[in-house]
Amino acid sequence: MSGITRLPRPMLENYEWQQRGLCRGSDVEQFFTDDPDQSRKARNDRTEAAKAVCAGCPVLQQCLDHALRVPEPYGIWGGSTASERARMLWDVAG
Repeated sequence: MSGITRLPRPMLENYEWQQRGLCRGSDVEQFFTDDPDQSRKARNDRTEAAKAVCAGCPVLQQCLDHALRVPEPYGIWGGSTASERARMLWDVAG
C-alpha cells in the first residue's frame, strides 16, 4: 500500500477520462497479461488483443499519460505494456 501516494488525488477531473475508455466494462484480466502460468504465446496473444482495444480508444493519450505519470507498474495502459512504459521513461530520463 505504500505506493498509493504516487496516485493523483481522488478528484473527478483526475479520473473522468476513464469513463470514456473502450476498456470500460471489459474483463480486467484482459489488460493484465503477465500470468506466469500461461505460455509466452498466450501472453503475447492477450497483450496484442488488449492493445487492439486501446488502438481505437478516444482516451488513449490520457491513459498513457496517466500510466507514465503514476507510473503504473502492471498491465496494458494507453496501448503499452509495463516494460514499454519503463523504456519510454528511461528514454526521457536520458
